[in-house]
Amino acid sequence: MTISTSADVFELRPATAQDLHFARELTCRSLLRYYIQHDLLWQDEAFDRAWAGRQNWLIVRDDERLGYVSLSRDARALYIRELHVLEAFRGQGAGSWAIGQVLTMACNERRPALRLTVFENNPAKALYERKGLKVVGADECFLRMQLDVEVVKR
Repeated sequence: MTISTSADVFELRPATAQDLHFARELTCRSLLRYYIQHDLLWQDEAFDRAWAGRQNWLIVRDDERLGYVSLSRDARALYIRELHVLEAFRGQGAGSWAIGQVLTMACNERRPALRLTVFENNPAKALYERKGLKVVGADECFLRMQLDVEVVKR
């Protein structure tokens, strides 16, 4: 199932096991500096285990992988666990578009909220705030952000 409309430049396509290496390498490249700054240990095996337990979507344009988004759910929310775009394609709207697609999923699934966690010093926080997510808590080096879906439906 592809999530998109004909007017969209980007598409979400279900990721497969063959996309694991792409996602792992992209995530490591995107986050390694934060892991180092906050004295955390990057582990490929931990990423692989998390990938296997989540719903993963590739962000594509004209069959080219630009990034991916990784999701999980519970009764309280739809969670963006990972959202990464290749550096060459940042600033072109793919991340913002993907968040909009995930928010549509949350609304369609009647989830009460969209949630994510971001490193406190990650500039992506500004994108999340522009999309309506608000900081609702902090843990060590992370910020917890949330957008209540009821607010979006009004």
